[in-house]
Amino acid sequence: MKTWFKITSVFFFWALQGKAQSNGEEVFSFGLLRQNDEVIIPSDEKKGLYKKLKQIKLGDQSNLSFGGSYRFQSEAFVNEEFASEVDQDDIWYLNRFLFHSHIHLSNGFELFVELNSSLITSKQNLAPVDKDELGFNQLFARYRFDEKWNLLVGRQNVRLGSGRLIDVREGPNVRLAFDMAQLQYQDNRTTLTAFYAVPTRVGQGVFDNEALNFQESMATVYWTQHWKGNTSTDIYAIYKEEEAKTWNSGTADDNRWSLGLRHFGSWDKLRYNNEFVFQTGSFGAQAISAWTISFNIEFPVKLLGPKSSFGLKTEAISGDTSNSDNSLNTFDGLYPRGAYFGRVARIGPSNLFDIHPYFNTGCSKFTFGFDYVAFWRWSRQDGVYGPPLNVQYPSINGERFIGHQIGSIASFEVNEFISLELEGNVIFPGNFLNESGLDNTLIHTVFTAEFKF
Repeated sequence: MKTWFKITSVFFFWALQGKAQSNGEEVFSFGLLRQNDEVIIPSDEKKGLYKKLKQIKLGDQSNLSFGGSYRFQSEAFVNEEFASEVDQDDIWYLNRFLFHSHIHLSNGFELFVELNSSLITSKQNLAPVDKDELGFNQLFARYRFDEKWNLLVGRQNVRLGSGRLIDVREGPNVRLAFDMAQLQYQDNRTTLTAFYAVPTRVGQGVFDNEALNFQESMATVYWTQHWKGNTSTDIYAIYKEEEAKTWNSGTADDNRWSLGLRHFGSWDKLRYNNEFVFQTGSFGAQAISAWTISFNIEFPVKLLGPKSSFGLKTEAISGDTSNSDNSLNTFDGLYPRGAYFGRVARIGPSNLFDIHPYFNTGCSKFTFGFDYVAFWRWSRQDGVYGPPLNVQYPSINGERFIGHQIGSIASFEVNEFISLELEGNVIFPGNFLNESGLDNTLIHTVFTAEFKF
């Protein structure tokens, strides 16, 4: 950890030094997936060591670059399991280091390597997303046949659409990676992606992540089309196989298709992002029939700052209607973001109905967000699931209302390299949790400081 800190400190100094020396117009735009970084440094500018490492020429049309990030988080819970009697950790500290190299060759070949070290202290019961001492987060080769077609083979973080079903899982300490083969077509209006992928199993030690464990896999075809005006659609088919999957109704092999349509864009000042997914397949001897529908609209307002907006999200997600019939109705959220309803991460996308109004505003380098969520079980016969889609709270009573959640988030972007964020959430148990013996208010806070270089 000390070595990583020294490396990060050196890059931090180089980044600030390079910025101070800049005379021309430059761009440092760091993507969520760092292979998508956009870095522009004028060729006639006097470069410091950091900027030289961002653009190392290997010939007329070949180049090599280095970069990474360090993220520190302090996370605290009060009544994490809605029960003050439960012995639980109150506060823990997370450190995540990512370091990558990216090479582009003139023949269309591209190699991206990203090391990850995710560490945690003061927490006793670790989840798979908490710790990975050292491993490859991404390691892939891409060949571009021309400006439109490319082939990728290797390990990659993936986000499709709004991340509803397949996401990078940026909130937790360890990102989600897939070992995959992918073929992609892309032009100004169309992106068509097809891949076969196996999720990487985190070992939490040094280079001990398990690759190509075929107990779980998926095949995907995903089409994004930008139409005339400001409207776009995603149409997709995802086939996932998972051995020994556990739902509230039992454990069996789960093989299912997810067929989805997403419609997003803007109309006048109104922004919208709506999605429908239907699932079919088999769960052991049961036939799968599950679905979800989501609506999200947002409207800008002149209140508390030039970047203010009010929004409303609502979604219905099917749950199983009976444990004794030949049908499973529990929706599988596949690989959603870990912080589905904020970093508090207690409720996941299965057997759920929620209403989620929110308000965002910003001024200069500050942004603020406030939201409220009310949760109900869609089916009284099914349990409540966590973000990893495990049965968090089994169905042991007939109550439907899960609880209220109130949250706020404040962030400050120091510059292109440094950002700070503070998030807090409070969940008040509803009738379902109260009748399950979980009647204490949950309080959660997380502070994040991140440096990208």
